[in-house]
Amino acid sequence: MFPHFGVTAESLSKASSLVFRIGTDAHLYDDPDDVNIAPLLDSRYDSEICEALKRLLALIAQGFDVSRFFPQVVKNVASQSLEVKKLVYLYLLHYADKRPNEALLSINCFQKDLSDPNPLVRAWALRAMAGIRLHVIAPIVLVSVSKCARDPSVYVRKCAANAIPKLYDLHQEENASALEEIVDILLSDQSPGVVGAAAAAFICVCPNNLSLLGRNFRRLCETLPDVEEWGQIVLIGTLLRYVVARHGLSRESILFPSHSTQGSCSEEDGVDHAASGKESVNVGGMAYESELTILLSRCYIEGPDEYLSRSGSTSMDASGLDPASFTSSKNNEDVKILLQCTSPLLWSHNSAVVLAAAGVHWIMSPREDVKRIVKPLLFLLRSSSASKYVVLCNIQVFAKAVPSLFAPHFEDFFISSSDSYQIKSLKLEILSTIATDSSISFIFQEFKDYIKDPDRKFVAATIAAIGLCAQRLPTTANTCLEGLLALTRQESLTSDSGLMDGEACVLAQTIMSIKAIIKQDPASHEKVIIQLARSLDSIKVPAARAMIIWIVGEYNSIGQIIPRTLSTILKYLAWCFTTEALETKHQILSTVVKVVLFAQGEETETFKTILSYVLELAKYDPNYDIRDRARVLKKLLSCYISLQVLEKGTAYPSLNTDLQNLLVEHIFGGKAKPISTPINDRFYLPGSLSQIVLHASPGYEPLPKPCSLLYDDLDQRKERVQGIEVSGKGTTNINSFGLNDHDTLSGSLNEESASSYGSQYSITSSDESEESGSASDVDDNNGSLIHLSDAGTSHNKPSGSAEENDSVPFSDELRGLMSKRVLESWLNDQPDLSQLSSSVQKFPSCARISLGDISDRVKPKTYTLLDPANANGLRVDYLFSSEVSTISPFLICVEVFFENHSTEPLVNTGLTDEESNHSPESADQASEKHESSSMPSDVPTVVPMEEITCLQPGQMEKRILQVRFHHHLLPLKLVIWCSGKKHPVKLRPDIGYFVKPLPMDIEAFISKESKLCGMFEYTRGCTFIDHIEELYHEKVHSELTKDRFLVLCQTLALKMLSNANLFLVSVDMPVAVNLDDASGLCLRFSCEILSNSVPCLLTLKVEGQCSEPLNVSVKVNCEETIFGLNLLNRVVAFLS
Repeated sequence: MFPHFGVTAESLSKASSLVFRIGTDAHLYDDPDDVNIAPLLDSRYDSEICEALKRLLALIAQGFDVSRFFPQVVKNVASQSLEVKKLVYLYLLHYADKRPNEALLSINCFQKDLSDPNPLVRAWALRAMAGIRLHVIAPIVLVSVSKCARDPSVYVRKCAANAIPKLYDLHQEENASALEEIVDILLSDQSPGVVGAAAAAFICVCPNNLSLLGRNFRRLCETLPDVEEWGQIVLIGTLLRYVVARHGLSRESILFPSHSTQGSCSEEDGVDHAASGKESVNVGGMAYESELTILLSRCYIEGPDEYLSRSGSTSMDASGLDPASFTSSKNNEDVKILLQCTSPLLWSHNSAVVLAAAGVHWIMSPREDVKRIVKPLLFLLRSSSASKYVVLCNIQVFAKAVPSLFAPHFEDFFISSSDSYQIKSLKLEILSTIATDSSISFIFQEFKDYIKDPDRKFVAATIAAIGLCAQRLPTTANTCLEGLLALTRQESLTSDSGLMDGEACVLAQTIMSIKAIIKQDPASHEKVIIQLARSLDSIKVPAARAMIIWIVGEYNSIGQIIPRTLSTILKYLAWCFTTEALETKHQILSTVVKVVLFAQGEETETFKTILSYVLELAKYDPNYDIRDRARVLKKLLSCYISLQVLEKGTAYPSLNTDLQNLLVEHIFGGKAKPISTPINDRFYLPGSLSQIVLHASPGYEPLPKPCSLLYDDLDQRKERVQGIEVSGKGTTNINSFGLNDHDTLSGSLNEESASSYGSQYSITSSDESEESGSASDVDDNNGSLIHLSDAGTSHNKPSGSAEENDSVPFSDELRGLMSKRVLESWLNDQPDLSQLSSSVQKFPSCARISLGDISDRVKPKTYTLLDPANANGLRVDYLFSSEVSTISPFLICVEVFFENHSTEPLVNTGLTDEESNHSPESADQASEKHESSSMPSDVPTVVPMEEITCLQPGQMEKRILQVRFHHHLLPLKLVIWCSGKKHPVKLRPDIGYFVKPLPMDIEAFISKESKLCGMFEYTRGCTFIDHIEELYHEKVHSELTKDRFLVLCQTLALKMLSNANLFLVSVDMPVAVNLDDASGLCLRFSCEILSNSVPCLLTLKVEGQCSEPLNVSVKVNCEETIFGLNLLNRVVAFLS
């Protein structure tokens, strides 16, 4: 190449490789040990340390042991460079198992990095801690994972989910409950990336605890299309298991064995069976398909033990499937949303995702909709060979159960020359399964070309497929037989030159296919049997000869020609007996015995003589198996033969003779009948590895028992989430389970404390002091929580004042439209449709509910700031106050509670900023400082509180702390002083208290809302379940049943006002025909941001039934985009 320039191909190749390596670290792999690495690791410059670490990783990649540098690498873990940190973490993960003692030295740095402002550093630190597989640090890793599961960064929460399986692998059975709680928190996450990793953690930690998915099921389904591909695979299987456990299998699916049960069926089933009846005639009978679908449904839900113990029966009783355990996929909302959300995934780029989605539709979709999985599966046949094989294994099962699904697409299963033998055999089996009368001619044309293939093993598989087609389609049996007989003659011609293994396989398979066809109708194939018998002299393959001899003996009495030729055939077999192979000798013995037993006429004696001759030859055969068989036959037939040869009058039948005759007839007298045997194959879930390898692979889990997850399990799960024992034995601490994932906002700075993010103490909001009254007290509005008004006229009067609502609960202008008593009677008694239709024009479609003074029922949540185990008995709790600071609008008021849990007095207890001295400024000085400052400083400010001189054992003191957070999501570092000791803590903000109530009426709210639309409007949805517990509590513990709408409004309002400093503007209650329908309920709240007085409006709209989990749409209107979005996320978090 270009010789006049002195350039060769080799030099150009080297030059191009050098050009591509410019700007990369590829040169490190050429000679990674070309410099002294140790001095570089001790350098003061991050660039040199980074260079040394890259060279170490290059050595590791090439298989060198560089663990001797472990101490020098560990000390660089505290570097401020992100690139150095990342490389150090990679090195530590590789050598932590070999150097566990040195690895423990870096744990403190990891814990410190968990509090780094950079989310990448926090994620790397957690990943490194989880990757160090040491049992001694498992408790620390558990606390870190629990902390990071509540991190504001999506990437950190995803790393926390990925760390759970690693932690569970360390045999942390004692922490299984804590891991389940963390998994529950992560499953409630709103980020699709976190949900996918959380689903994988769920499968690893608690795959059978399906009640965790109950309250998040619909949100998980809606998030499914946005989850990463490998997370979608796990999540699809998990959601399918929940639906089956909760609702059962689909009644409209092909797995519902309605045609095999006695009794009446639905009209839909009848239509389907009628439609499939035509197909069943073509494919050879519906009984086989019915049996297979029942077997599929049974195999999908049974474990290995059940499979081994069950019999071959396929009845409903044997399958263990109760029709009551089936649900309707057309009426069940959970099934419908699962099918709807998995439909787009049928066209995913990932083959495994498509298979998983197809498995859901195969099991749960109605019969008429199953066909939607066909084209996506056929599209996957264009992918790689490995993916193609997996897809074909699943299509094979689908086609066996419902051949009509793939029958129109038979051309997609034609074989390509590039296909492997495994793929070819699967395609042949599928083609023989889906063949119909209209397509069999095209399929046979393909088979003719396949028979000419040089791969004789593939040719044998093609011949087997031809035999299967002839069995399924009896009309093609004669055509198939002609072709197979011609092939037999062609293959037998090569016997003179000796058969190769492949040729012998082809010939044996040809005879086997002919044998299977003859079984269908032996009487009409007498000439075929004669042709096979005549070809015995030319066929030398032992397996083929053995099958032909079996055919002759099995059908020796059929027709007129076969009995006449039996003597010739038996003489030939006796003549060549000593030269035959072992399997052929076995068949010769059996055939001669069968002919003797059923022989009639003059040739009986000839057959008997041949039998005696053959038994005598077998008696001295070199093979012991033949000798033993001959002795057994001679003993069994001795009396039978002797009775035939003895003269008449000398025969004396005895009991033993009768038994021998009965035994002989039972062994050799039974004729093979063309009946289908019970299917006892083992099938596995579509898309699973077990379906490919045909045995239960490690980790395989069948579907749960249908309807095994009852409402009681979900209720108990909901009670655990709420932290309340419904049994009436007492109330449980809400936070004792550590499940307040979004509400937990504070924790100790000590990372090893399990209470870092979990609140161990809270003020419950249960209405323990709620007064009990008689039915006559219902009309008394003085102490009631909810007052009724009309939505159509409430705009005329502002609803911001609670006193006005108490004094005038109902407007006089409503007397002509609706009275309070009429509305209450309407809510209690279902009106007639005629009355309702006549009153549509007269009454409004919704009623406005005005809340009275509920400040005494609003219970702000209490969080733990310092645990007594870490502070010598001092417990510090706090809650955010609704009071507004008089010093500065940037300050948030926090109520702090100091309690002495020790047995000794605690002195000089105070709370200060981390950067301030122990002798803080006075409150007056701080006030002057803030009043003189017009702009807030960059550093968070704390107004010093009054120091507690002495705190006696058991005593509690309350202080008001005013703080300014640097950001509404970042914590504030504080120091608690107690008896001369310093305890660093973190005070975490709650964005719900960065606002203050903004009183306004409904007209002002609507007017302001119309101005804050478009880019200032943010909406999210969530699921609300708190009202279910309240309804249950009212039903069990209250003699007077409250209206469901009122309980729902009360629960929603208290939930909002207990977690944010808001003003309740209005509550619109729907007036619908269905008293349980809460769709249309609307709550409006208003507030303004403390720092800049920007108004913020919140609207809650409810959809669903009062007695079920509700879908709540939360809308926030605010000019501050970032603040509005974060407030929206906070509201969705505590409502969920």
